[in-house]
Amino acid sequence: MANYRGLVHLLALFVFALSLMTGENSVGASRILEETLPEVPEVPELPKPGLPHLPDIPSLPKPELPSLPKVELPPLPELPKPELPTIPKPELPEVPELPHLPDFPKPTLPFVAKDMPAAATNP
Repeated sequence: MANYRGLVHLLALFVFALSLMTGENSVGASRILEETLPEVPEVPELPKPGLPHLPDIPSLPKPELPSLPKVELPPLPELPKPELPTIPKPELPEVPELPHLPDFPKPTLPFVAKDMPAAATNP
């Protein structure tokens, strides 16, 4: 079996060290709250940089595309419409009759009076 005694002692030492450090943190935190920030002198406003003047670019004329000649297509030949063959209607087999079942009486719900107290209806 594994022996974890060394890890238990190390864990106890770690917890002890953390407990000693927590007192120092609370004192340091209170010191931070008590201190004031040093005064910072006002910074003068700096001028905003401007964009340099861009040279004027002459506009180029739009290119014109040459017109394409119109091509006349030959007329399409008329194709005869295909005729679908007639399929004879298949004869369906006769469905056998179902046996006759007797009529069973419908179940009814028991009658509960409306003026009966709720405690009496619960068993």
